[in-house]
Amino acid sequence: MTRMEPADLTLCAGPNDVGPNVHAALGSPILYHYDPAFIERFRAAEGAIAEIYRTTSHEIILMQGEAVLGLEAAARALAGPGVARGYDPAVADVSGTLAGTHTDLPRLRAGGVGAQFWSVYVPAQWAGERAVVATLEQIDVVRRMVATHPDAFALCDTADEVEAAFGAGRIASLIGMEGGHSIDSSLGALRMFRELGARYMTLTHNDNVPWADSATDDPAVGGLNDFGRDVVREMNRIGMLVDCSHVAPTTMHAALDATAAPIIFSHSSCRAVADHPRNVPDDVLERLPDNGGVAMITLVPMFLSMEASRWVREGQAEMKAAGLDPDDWAVMTRFMEERGTRIPFPNVDVAKVADHVEHARRVAGAAHVGIGGDYDGVHVLPVGMEDVTGYPLLFAELLERGWSEEDLAGLACRNALRVLRAADAVAARS
Repeated sequence: MTRMEPADLTLCAGPNDVGPNVHAALGSPILYHYDPAFIERFRAAEGAIAEIYRTTSHEIILMQGEAVLGLEAAARALAGPGVARGYDPAVADVSGTLAGTHTDLPRLRAGGVGAQFWSVYVPAQWAGERAVVATLEQIDVVRRMVATHPDAFALCDTADEVEAAFGAGRIASLIGMEGGHSIDSSLGALRMFRELGARYMTLTHNDNVPWADSATDDPAVGGLNDFGRDVVREMNRIGMLVDCSHVAPTTMHAALDATAAPIIFSHSSCRAVADHPRNVPDDVLERLPDNGGVAMITLVPMFLSMEASRWVREGQAEMKAAGLDPDDWAVMTRFMEERGTRIPFPNVDVAKVADHVEHARRVAGAAHVGIGGDYDGVHVLPVGMEDVTGYPLLFAELLERGWSEEDLAGLACRNALRVLRAADAVAARS
């Protein structure tokens, strides 16, 4: 082995247990892939290669991680361009149990799921045309998955179609868009997404869009600007549900002021129970009866419990101190899993979920509460509800608390179906 000069760097997936003599032979300093200095050099190399190839497409051109990732990438590339991009449903056949997911066909059946919104989500950082294209590909995945399993799934657009699918023993599959960045501030794109079957759109994700404020970003337009109100009105006209999960309270109120149709919260919980910015304040819940909308309570532990929220915030602070990006899902998942071995995650169980459901019922009424699981959107879930088989546990808990079968039926689906019908009625009058 030729000894390197001291100025050279050894980049290594580690930490590892090799001895100091090996380190000395390889050169110094040793930089592991979690090191801030490594990440700095990685980003610099990315920029240099992008400049060489004169690309502005923001495609991933370097891969950070262990060597096995390169083998996996090569295997995907050999399988064809669709698979390489990760959008071929054949690589995620839902007919059998899927490792590393919360959802597949056997577990949907075991959990008693009769209707499902499939979220077509792309990261908020993918602004512009990239977000539009990626969202189109996500819709393609949903439609092809349903077509691949016609005996199990039925692509639905209306409440009547949902009920017909359920009656035929198939899981009604609807499409929801998570994040207004997916339309790139284009009403034309919004209309085309509706034509492709998108039944709701979350106005923002974790970051602001040019026309709406997010709950987890700095205020920019005071809720909705004029174009944001145009978006809401156009969604009313074409029968697309306005989803106010992820948005700031000012945006919630602005949307309620602008809309002629009921709104939804596809996956939020109650701020009075857990004071997290992603949750819905009581003064918004109080407006749902007049609007006709539904708050669909999520299963995300950090929205259910302040102890869990604190654990996540402290973990994110640790990541930033180490030079890691909390918005990088893969990196965050690995980091949080490792942190859990050092600092146990707070206990969050079905009772916490039921507390939020009951609070929403007390404030908004039983007709304005639903379930918004967010399965496969988080890496930790309540004890006993770690995948979609856990839904019956929540209904059992609510039965123990005295809920009627009528109210439980509303929670399960009837309230959401009423909102779909109301939105279609508004669109028909437009």
